[in-house]
Amino acid sequence: MRRKLLFGLGLTALGLFALAAPAAAQEAEEPLAAEDVQVILDNIWILIAAVLVIFMQAGFALVEAGLTRGKNVANIMMKNLMDFSVGVLVFAAFGFAIAFGPGNDFFGTEGWFLNEGTFGEEGFFGTLSLPTYFIFQVAFAATAATIVSGAMAERTKFVSYFIYSAIISAIVYPVVVHWVWGGGWLSQLDTPYTDFAGSGVVHMTGGVAALVGAAFLGPRIGKYGPDGKPRAIPGHSIPFAIIGCLILLIGWFGFNPGSELAADSAVAPIFVTTVLAGVAGAVVAMFVTWFKDGKPDVAMAGNGLLAGLVGITAGCAALNNWWAVVVGALAGVLVVFSVAFFDRIKIDDPVGAISVHGVCGAWGVLAVGLFATDDGLFDGGGGDLLLSQFIGVVAIAAFVAVCMAIVFGVLKATIGLRVDPAEELEGLDVHEHGYPGYGIDVGAGMGEEALVGSMAGGK
Repeated sequence: MRRKLLFGLGLTALGLFALAAPAAAQEAEEPLAAEDVQVILDNIWILIAAVLVIFMQAGFALVEAGLTRGKNVANIMMKNLMDFSVGVLVFAAFGFAIAFGPGNDFFGTEGWFLNEGTFGEEGFFGTLSLPTYFIFQVAFAATAATIVSGAMAERTKFVSYFIYSAIISAIVYPVVVHWVWGGGWLSQLDTPYTDFAGSGVVHMTGGVAALVGAAFLGPRIGKYGPDGKPRAIPGHSIPFAIIGCLILLIGWFGFNPGSELAADSAVAPIFVTTVLAGVAGAVVAMFVTWFKDGKPDVAMAGNGLLAGLVGITAGCAALNNWWAVVVGALAGVLVVFSVAFFDRIKIDDPVGAISVHGVCGAWGVLAVGLFATDDGLFDGGGGDLLLSQFIGVVAIAAFVAVCMAIVFGVLKATIGLRVDPAEELEGLDVHEHGYPGYGIDVGAGMGEEALVGSMAGGK
């Protein structure tokens, strides 16, 4: 018994020595300086924020799939997967250099293929390393690209969409980024254009591209009746759509607070303005549809949440909490009437992407000029910032519209942009990808006459 006790005490002593030895060695080492610790914290936080933004791809995929028909769900998932996958490759090769490389006031001309000789490991992006900054920025590029998917859903050739996605991530979006975040001309105005996390740079860019794409495609079969009035084409899964909206809300906590590009005391207040604007948009959109149509529309409440988030993205660090609520609430109103407007002019946007990202993105940019705490019009700062914001909205919208008109026009004239009517009616999953997205072809097998007969009257 005594031997066992002595043996146990010996093992315990050895274990304590083994634990104490590394600790003693660590104490002997020189402690990290405070600035070194800050650099580590900044990089870790921005990488976590980048993961949250990348997770938004899942949210976009679910929203789009839920608000469209089950016969196209595999096609939608494929588009969202490729937006990110091809986007990372082309942004690494070309887009990052155009956006952030040295060059002129309009685009970067150096730094192709993430050339460390151009950017260096340290110093070019503050405390952030080149790998950290790239991962964060490529997540934003993928977001801008995937916004377009919903507006062009259920009728676009996959090969044409794939080519579009590569072009916007490689060239179009990076040019806009360079103008604002890469030291370009919009950031050099007498009163610099301000877009903290990208209401204009990311969301309006995607929204304008979505508008051009939907216009070139034309409406889905059955969307408009013989009298020209729009008909509702219900999505196949409201749970998908709302879960997707909530995933996007979570992702936005990387999108906006991450754009501080540091782990500091400004991050938490940005969380607050972000969530206040988002939920205000959801509540107001719900009430607007309730009063307008007699029922609180679930899908539109979800879009109201996204509209509020898009609206506050430009000013999340510049507005106080209650101005953030105002911005989100007005975005909730805007999105409802904007969706109805585009329906009336025969721009068929199955998920409301043009309204959520394009219209509310522009609103978010202008809201900074109105409500910014230091120099907004309503806080005594005069109209200079508002003028710069207006210039930015017009310039970004015009540039993206022209570029996308060229891209979609060339695609339409060459390989074609839209699938055949028979393929559209039967669903894109089998025709474009070889098999249905579900075990049974949900939503397919329904002739157009039956489809139109099953739909409720137009809104």
